[in-house]
Amino acid sequence: MELIYTGKTKNVFAMENGNYLLKFKDDCTGKDGVFDPGENSIGLTIEGVGDVNLRMSVYFFEKINEAGIRTHFVSADFDNTTMEVLPAKVFGHGLEVICRLRAVGSFYRRYSDYVEEAAKLPFYVETTFKDDAKGDPLVTKDGLITLGIMSAEQYDELKVMTQKVTAIVADEMAKKGLELYDIKFEFGYDKDGKVILIDEIASGNMRVYKDGEYIQPMTLSELFFA
Repeated sequence: MELIYTGKTKNVFAMENGNYLLKFKDDCTGKDGVFDPGENSIGLTIEGVGDVNLRMSVYFFEKINEAGIRTHFVSADFDNTTMEVLPAKVFGHGLEVICRLRAVGSFYRRYSDYVEEAAKLPFYVETTFKDDAKGDPLVTKDGLITLGIMSAEQYDELKVMTQKVTAIVADEMAKKGLELYDIKFEFGYDKDGKVILIDEIASGNMRVYKDGEYIQPMTLSELFFA
């Protein structure tokens, strides 16, 4: 297999069948040796984090596929910490989609004059460009269309898919006595231009609370699979 991309937490290989293989690593984003999913650089290595990220991703991708929502997931090999995925192109140079159920984090910092902290939100969807140097700037639907990143139809589909997937994750968390506050996804599109959920669905991409207290990603993985 040919290594085609080296990422912060995953490497990507081209497979002979036309699909891609994601190799999950134990490297984590953070700063000064402290795990922080919001950081843009590798800060530490935690043994086993690649395995739990893969297991959580597979768990949710299977649920999402069963619900009839398109994803790039094909299969996984837990022994080698790899996941086979369908080919997909990213929007622009990479687009992150956040769905918010509570007013926390950057949302609250931006809009604190208008909303109380941790106030409930109606599956609020926002999009940001993946651009470390510019701090992952927000971009609106009109911006995405004007810049030629996606069509209005693709955006509408992406928004509906985001809300449906978030509901699945939130329901599964609730079964464990946990509450999902927000979650970050990545989407791309297939050869027919159809929107498809890509990348991973791991604890480091979501903000989850229990009894009003924030749960660190590694602890979340342990609680979820307990």
